Amino acid sequence: MLKVVGIGAGGWSDLSGTATAALRSASVVMGSRRQLDLLPPDVTAERVPWPSPLVPALPGLLAAYRDREVAVLASGDPMFHGIGSTLARLRDLGVVGPGAAGASDVDFEVIPHPSSVSLAAARLGWPLAEVDVVSLVNAPVSSLRLNPGRRLLILSAGARTPAEVAALLDERGFGGSDISVLSDLGGVGERVGGDPSALNIVAVTCRGPATSIVPGLTDDSYISDGQLTKREVRAVTLATLGPAPGELLWDVGAGSGSIAIEWMRAHPACRAVAVEADPARAATIETNAARLGVPGLTIVTGTAPAALTSLPAPDVVFIGGGVTTDGLVEACLAALPAGGRLVANAVTLESEAVLTGWHGKLGGELTRVAVQRSKPVGGFTGWHTMMPVTIYAVVKP
Repeated sequence: MLKVVGIGAGGWSDLSGTATAALRSASVVMGSRRQLDLLPPDVTAERVPWPSPLVPALPGLLAAYRDREVAVLASGDPMFHGIGSTLARLRDLGVVGPGAAGASDVDFEVIPHPSSVSLAAARLGWPLAEVDVVSLVNAPVSSLRLNPGRRLLILSAGARTPAEVAALLDERGFGGSDISVLSDLGGVGERVGGDPSALNIVAVTCRGPATSIVPGLTDDSYISDGQLTKREVRAVTLATLGPAPGELLWDVGAGSGSIAIEWMRAHPACRAVAVEADPARAATIETNAARLGVPGLTIVTGTAPAALTSLPAPDVVFIGGGVTTDGLVEACLAALPAGGRLVANAVTLESEAVLTGWHGKLGGELTRVAVQRSKPVGGFTGWHTMMPVTIYAVVKP
């Protein structure tokens, strides 16, 4: 049994009686050197600082002390972006715990402390349920999603994060946003403003242009050489794909990356791999993903189906180009689990014939989308008809 004890910048004096009793009764206490230095001398347990990198070392470290009473120190709330969450994920994956060879039993008791986010909301008078909380501890600043009027509490990776956030706000047209930096919350050096410490939270009230949160961003949201699923078709295609939290999408023949990008924008847990044969387009996808707040998009430069062989198994596959390539549809269907979804778009008669053939074999749905946009005709306005797109959707039996 482990006891995971939350501790803040205020140190020992801010801990509850339950927390101090757990630390005094432990024979081993693990934590960062900064956290271990917060303990008084009468905590006589062996103090074990975290190794670096931590996560790969955890199974062996827990196994080494499996016969001891172990307490683990965590910053604030252990289950909020903390070591408690890491231990829970490793346990659920079977990496540590009774089912892992040589590892200790990592069922644990959590003794929480107010998180820095809770303290920041209290200091600012912000209702926490109405705030977007974002961690940049292990994510790039480009992952921030900005919309006017939204309040953000940003967990910083260090003292440089506030300046990086300010630069991003300027870059994206949000330079008029209100920003506060709260350092060492709960500690004797707590302050708002001034030079940020390594332990800081950036509070932002966003002021800038609105960006839609539903599929179908404007075409000019993307850098493109023309290989772009147009807005109206993109919205219908994404509705057909049906993004769900945690699912992994393969976007095959990704072009400018719009389908994969808007899939990931649907929910923070949505994941995607964009497969594109053209290196220049692959570079453009990377730029678009960073500009639109999903820098975690995985980009594979290669020709399908060969480029698909080493990818993690998808939940959903979208084929945006290349359906006439020998073996491509077969490879995508083979990679899907039973119940997985495949959606493919066609704009030529040849590609439409391929999809019609698969519809005859597997069933599913065929939908044709025809879009007209207005454009000047002399001194008047008329309709310009875009190429119709056939969308094939099927659930793997």
